[in-house]
Amino acid sequence: MSLASKTKEIVKHFEFKFSKSLGQNFLIDQNILNKIVDAAELDENSTAIEIGPGIGVLTQEMARRCKKVVAIEIDDTLIPILNETLANFENIKIVHNDALKVDFNRLIEEEGLENIKLVANLPYYVTTPILTKVLMEKLPLKSIIVMIQKEVADRIVAKPGSKEYGSLSILVQYYCDVQKVCRVSKNCFVPPPKVESSVIKMNLRPPKYNVEDEDLFFNVVRHAFNMRRKTLWNALKPIGLREEDLKEVFKLSGIDETRRGETLSIEEFAKLSNTIYTKLKK
Repeated sequence: MSLASKTKEIVKHFEFKFSKSLGQNFLIDQNILNKIVDAAELDENSTAIEIGPGIGVLTQEMARRCKKVVAIEIDDTLIPILNETLANFENIKIVHNDALKVDFNRLIEEEGLENIKLVANLPYYVTTPILTKVLMEKLPLKSIIVMIQKEVADRIVAKPGSKEYGSLSILVQYYCDVQKVCRVSKNCFVPPPKVESSVIKMNLRPPKYNVEDEDLFFNVVRHAFNMRRKTLWNALKPIGLREEDLKEVFKLSGIDETRRGETLSIEEFAKLSNTIYTKLKK
């Protein structure tokens, strides 16, 4: 039986109703499923955290390849379905919770997870908050492999000067080396979403940039992109410096105050934030 037939049969058997508010779209394409699991490079020494397992299709594939899978599901109505579809796997732990409220460091410690990959078909509405949470909390992840809205994937891999480039691009590229795995048609889901999707892989690594204060760095980035049409001079006025000090910051960093945030590389943002850091310390 094909993945599409299996999925539709399970949905019908349990009389499951898809929730628009939770962004539920189940993958029914075996080829895409294989590409996601292959990209995760799971083996008997690795563990996986999955957010939004749905009816457990991806969960099962990962459990066949790795030591343990911890699947986090927010939807009450999916828990009994998962308990049945995953009943034959002893290496799967189902966590009934909102991923945005999960203490991942505590979960990782309690479950004894090592060599961890985060793998998920993320609901579109929660993509940016989830990625922000797991990256800013500095979880001990080897990689993140997620299927997300194509436009968000484009923003993540975007380069300076492009219209897609923004604070999300900088956040992810600061912590990760990023690559697109594949594009996914809306016809690969039930029900079909209104937009195309992409699978993207992020390999975590120590930051390559010399940043004195990461909180300040990301604060500068946020201000620079809050109003994209503003020059850096106007965007960074609320940062907490007197005008004469801000003018000196631009002079010392060698960055033109009339530029806009989307033109700056991560290295230039690092230089700018470090200069502000030095000025604020005085």
